[in-house]
Amino acid sequence: MMMAAVRKSTNWFAIGVTAAALVIVLIVGGVVWFANSQATSPGTLPESSAVNTENGAIAIGSGAKSVDTYVDFMCPVCNSFEQAYGPTLQQLADDGTITLNIHPIAILDRLSQGTQYSTRAANAAYCVAVDDPANVSAYVKALYAQQPKENTAGLDDATLASIATSAGASDSVASCISDGTYTRFVTAMTAKTPLQANATSIATPTIAVNGVTLNNQSDLTGDPQKDIVDRLDG
Repeated sequence: MMMAAVRKSTNWFAIGVTAAALVIVLIVGGVVWFANSQATSPGTLPESSAVNTENGAIAIGSGAKSVDTYVDFMCPVCNSFEQAYGPTLQQLADDGTITLNIHPIAILDRLSQGTQYSTRAANAAYCVAVDDPANVSAYVKALYAQQPKENTAGLDDATLASIATSAGASDSVASCISDGTYTRFVTAMTAKTPLQANATSIATPTIAVNGVTLNNQSDLTGDPQKDIVDRLDG
C-alpha cells in the first residue's frame, strides 16, 4: 500500500517576523551610522583658494617653506606670540620665503560664559577667507587687537562682522558669521591639531616649522630669528 506524501506547509508568519526583525536591525544600524557620521563630519567646507579643507590651514603667501600656527583667538599667549613673531612671519610670507598657514582652532570655548567665542571667532576667520583671502591677515591682526579677556562673553557676532568689513571683507560676510556656517568644520579641524612634545592635550599656540612641531617651553624664546628663521634654514 502506497503511503500518501506529507506536504510540509510554509510558515509564512515566522518568515514575516524574521524579515521584519531584519529590516529593523538594518534601520537601527543605518540610524547609528548616520548619527556617527554626522557627529564627525566637518559639515560645510570653506571653499577658498587659500583654505586647505583637509587640515584647516588658511594659507598666506606661497613660499616653498612653511610655518603653521594653530591659534585660538581667545588665547592670550597666542596674542603674545602674534606681537612677538607676527611681523617676522608676515614679512617672510610677503617676500616669498614661506607659506604661513594659520589654523584657527577652538579649545577655550569654556572660558567665554557659554557663548563659544573661540569657535565663533575661528568660524569668522574662515568666513573672511572665503569672502576674500587677501583680507585674512588684517582680520587676524584686528581680532588680536580687540581680543576679549578670558572668562568674558567675548565679542558678539555683529562686532566680529564689523571688524571683518573694516578689514576689507564684503557686507555678505555678516550672515556667514551669524549663521555659524563653519562651526562644525572648526570642531573637526581642532581635533587635527598636532600635540607638542610630551603633551597629552592640545595647546595654543602650537607652531610647526617645515612640518616639525615646536615645544612652547623650550623652542619659543621670543626671538623670531632664532626660533623661526634659523629653523627654516636648518
